[in-house]
Amino acid sequence: MRAAAQRTGRPAEAVRLVAVTKGVAPERIREAMALGVLDFGENRIQEALLKIAALGPGPRWHLVGHLQRNKVRRAVEAFALIHSVDSLPLADEIARRAEAVGQPVPVLLQVNVAAEPQKRGFAPEAVPQAARHVATLPAVRLRGLMTIAPLAASPEEVRPVFRRLRELRDVLRAEWPAADELSMGMTDDFEVAIEEGATLIRVGRAIFGERAPQASI
Repeated sequence: MRAAAQRTGRPAEAVRLVAVTKGVAPERIREAMALGVLDFGENRIQEALLKIAALGPGPRWHLVGHLQRNKVRRAVEAFALIHSVDSLPLADEIARRAEAVGQPVPVLLQVNVAAEPQKRGFAPEAVPQAARHVATLPAVRLRGLMTIAPLAASPEEVRPVFRRLRELRDVLRAEWPAADELSMGMTDDFEVAIEEGATLIRVGRAIFGERAPQASI
C-alpha cells in the first residue's frame, strides 16, 4: 500500500485498509486489531452484528455488500460507512431510517463502471443525477463512490475502470467537496487501484487467507 501510494506522490496515510472479514472468526479479527487494523468490512448484516457484539467498541465497521431495504434500520445503527448504495430507493430508505434515529449516515454510491450485468450499481452516466438526489436527503452524507472491478488475468486490465471512477469522483467533488472517497481495489488489484486514486481498499484474502469461493473478496 505504501509503495503504491508513493508511486503517485501520495502519502501512505491517504489510503485506508478495510479488512474484509466475511467468514472470519472474531478471534482472528482481534489479531488484526492488535496489529493496528481499525477498519473492517462485512457483506452481510447478521454476521456483522454478531461480530460487532463480540468485539465491542474500537473497530470501525463498513458495509461492503449489497444492502436489502428491509435491513436498512440495522445497517444505519451498525456501520460507520455504507459503501454499497446502488439505487435511489435504497438511498431514500437509508435517509428515512437515519432521520428516525437521529443518526447521520455516510454513504458511497456503488457504480457499475464496467456495465457487468451480474453486478449492481449506477451506470457511470447516471452518477451525477443520483448524487444530486442523494445530496438532498436528510441524515445522509454523500462521501464518494465505490466500484467492484471485473475479474481479470492482470490488474492492468482493470486500470481503466479505476481511472473512470476517479474521474467521476472528481466531477462530484467539484460540487460536493466532502464526496472525496474512492472505495476500489481488492486483493488482486489494490495496488493499481491505489495508483489510480483509491482512498479505501477492501482486502480479505490477502490478510486472512483463502476461503470458500462465496466468501472471497
